[in-house]
Amino acid sequence: MRRQPAVFLDRDGVINRDSDYFVKSWGEFHILPGALEALRLLHEAGCEVYIATNQAGVGRGLYSCRTLLDMHLHLRLVVAQAGGRIHGLAYCPHVPEDGCACRKPRPGLLQKLAAKYGLDPRGSVMVGDSDKDLEAGHAVGCRTIFLHTRPADRAAAHLQRCPVKPDYEAQSLLEAVPIIVAALQTHRSPAPLWP
Repeated sequence: MRRQPAVFLDRDGVINRDSDYFVKSWGEFHILPGALEALRLLHEAGCEVYIATNQAGVGRGLYSCRTLLDMHLHLRLVVAQAGGRIHGLAYCPHVPEDGCACRKPRPGLLQKLAAKYGLDPRGSVMVGDSDKDLEAGHAVGCRTIFLHTRPADRAAAHLQRCPVKPDYEAQSLLEAVPIIVAALQTHRSPAPLWP
């Protein structure tokens, strides 16, 4: 089994605009400026991209798993049309009260992706905009990048309540691309000397 370093991305607040009322359909899905370019650059740099996202709106009955899968299909198509690629995606449909192992800050989503695709979390990077993302990434040994895509006071609150500090911070996914690429390249195996 391969042990490939990868970049794990949260979805809401990293790729698309987050909403206090949940993103309930593709019509409410607004991609953040520079996110598609960032995904293209990551793909061109040979980085494998995986999304790990909490989607409690399913558990609250605000939208169905089918609607969520439709949003993710549209997202993958738009990313591909822009020259990027989402290699895999995992989501948690549960509400916090369910206490499931997959809901971030628990590491279940990242562990699931790592097991399914042969990824090496300790050589990987987790990018998110909340304390939950940082905790989940830290739990599996990822280096972490915190994005300041929320209003400044809310971003500061997330950082303050997080028991672990991010390895890096950036204003957007696009700004984080050079950090991600450099971090992943240091953990790639060297190319063989002969075919």
